[in-house]
Amino acid sequence: MKDGFVYVDESVRGIRWDAKYATWDNFTGKPVDGYLANRIVGTTALCAALARAGEEAESRGFGLLVWDGYRPQRAVDRFLRWSRQPEDGRTKRRHYPNIDRAEMFYKGYVAARSGHSRGGTVDLTLYHLATGELAPMGGGHDLMDPVSHHGAQGVTPVEASNRRHLLAAMDAGGFRAYEREWWHYTLKDEPYPDTYFDFPVS
Repeated sequence: MKDGFVYVDESVRGIRWDAKYATWDNFTGKPVDGYLANRIVGTTALCAALARAGEEAESRGFGLLVWDGYRPQRAVDRFLRWSRQPEDGRTKRRHYPNIDRAEMFYKGYVAARSGHSRGGTVDLTLYHLATGELAPMGGGHDLMDPVSHHGAQGVTPVEASNRRHLLAAMDAGGFRAYEREWWHYTLKDEPYPDTYFDFPVS
């Protein structure tokens, strides 16, 4: 582990996680290069901000569940190679039903140089503290479609409200939203704004 980086679950009280890219449950359909363990890693600054966001979420009856934090550059490179492979249809319906693989990059859903690799970006959602159930958000992680945009048409009032709750919590923590993905937030004050790391999550 690089200096300045920690495991999020060891640093943020009450956090839940499901590291999608360490599993088969992601848009590539298999574990991704650089993810050797189902753990979430982030900078110490990111964890401090997540703790603040978690307190705001808790005041609204929610907890935070994180899908991704620090992302090795080798994983991003793997996404690029995958996007050039022939379509097999295995994950298309769930993750990119209305675009081709290659369009993920120029439509802004996947980046060749990701804020995740700087350790200052996180993908996450809310769960209800009372039940442990995930809050409905109008689409899951990495649904690359306009319905995932902030302010999207086609989501229910409850789903739109839950997105606003997440936005408010993350804003309170010191994050800025990404307009195309309701789950994606980046620190407003990143500790490594120009550095893209490539150590594995292990």
